[in-house]
Amino acid sequence: MTTAPERHDAKVPSLAVLMALGPFALGYFFSYLFRAVNAVVAPDLVADVGLSAAELGLVTSAYLFAFAAFQLPLGLLLDRYGPRRVQAALVCCAAAGALLFGLGQDVATLTAARALIGLGFAGGLMSGFKAVVLWVPEPRRPLANACVMSFGALGLLVATLPMEWAVQAWGWRDAFIGLAGLCLAVALVIFLVVPERRAAEAPEPLGRQLRGLGGILRARAFWVLAPLLMSTAGSHIAIQTLWAGPWLRDVAGLDRAGVAGILFAMAAGFLAGVLGSGAVADVFVRRGVSVLTVMLGFLAVFFAVQFGILLEWTAIGTALWIVFGMTGQVAILAYPWLSSHFGAALSGRANTAMNLMIFGTAFAVQYALGGIIDLFPPRPDGGYAPEAYRLGFAILLGLQLLALVWFFAGRRALGARAADG
Repeated sequence: MTTAPERHDAKVPSLAVLMALGPFALGYFFSYLFRAVNAVVAPDLVADVGLSAAELGLVTSAYLFAFAAFQLPLGLLLDRYGPRRVQAALVCCAAAGALLFGLGQDVATLTAARALIGLGFAGGLMSGFKAVVLWVPEPRRPLANACVMSFGALGLLVATLPMEWAVQAWGWRDAFIGLAGLCLAVALVIFLVVPERRAAEAPEPLGRQLRGLGGILRARAFWVLAPLLMSTAGSHIAIQTLWAGPWLRDVAGLDRAGVAGILFAMAAGFLAGVLGSGAVADVFVRRGVSVLTVMLGFLAVFFAVQFGILLEWTAIGTALWIVFGMTGQVAILAYPWLSSHFGAALSGRANTAMNLMIFGTAFAVQYALGGIIDLFPPRPDGGYAPEAYRLGFAILLGLQLLALVWFFAGRRALGARAADG
């Protein structure tokens, strides 16, 4: 195992950066694949295990619950032990969860397995973001973060049509067992390939780490930003990784192949949006524009497409869902701001604290939408009532707009550094 120099301001060879970030990007690929795969295999889970809409929401969102619950311990671990060792160990947990899910026969087992997968990928993005802080100069971090996150978009792509083909060829159980083996291989790559880079300072004692985390959670700037990121990114995750598929079936009237095709297009849009937003932010931030201002521009588009989906503009429905995928995760643009605002030493804790808020919201939204859908009688063909989706999506959009008002009301608390991006 090679060890890089401790000076973080020195120019780092491109190959070293690639070796440092590439394996984490690969881990995030599988993180998003598992996060979204139930949007495709949902009919198989309902048919094989007899899940209701609420149970389907519970099983799927268990990933998000465990993912969110581990964020604060994850931040402490990343700042103390570094991303390589932490992520390699966690991905092994994900492999165990994937194997259990492939063997599960009831709601309890499937829920526990999804939770174990969520725990295993709790560091999928944050470990990559921590590595970016360690290896990439500050002005280039929005672009570097977007490059890491783009691999999640590739995982989202594979979770659509390719996963549908795999399920049709081998069955969903064997597909998950195969994914478990691939996760073990990824854990090995992360542990063996990623170079170690020590922080310039010695690790803080646990007590000081906890006090630092407390300072983040007491910061007014954190709570001005959090509701907007929680409501937008959390709603996007909940919908794209599960409820978009049933909506396309029940409202747009698509068959299974058609649903998988639109989900594939959404994933492609997600990839383009992640890379595009990172590139746009890179250009504007280098010209002195706040990265948060760039984020707000993209969020305006996100709100508009949700309005169109809510009104069921099916004539342009495919385009709306693609743009939904493109703009739903622009909250990632705020992570470099958080790292700069709280400092590199607290970056892991600051980012994972925000991740806790986002994925906790995603869990609540994904589960709650299933509960709302179950309030309406199912259709004779077993599908869900379109008015159930309308009610659920309207509530989500309303909460996001309230969060936007809250952000503008308290934006002064972000301070001068927010203007610097």
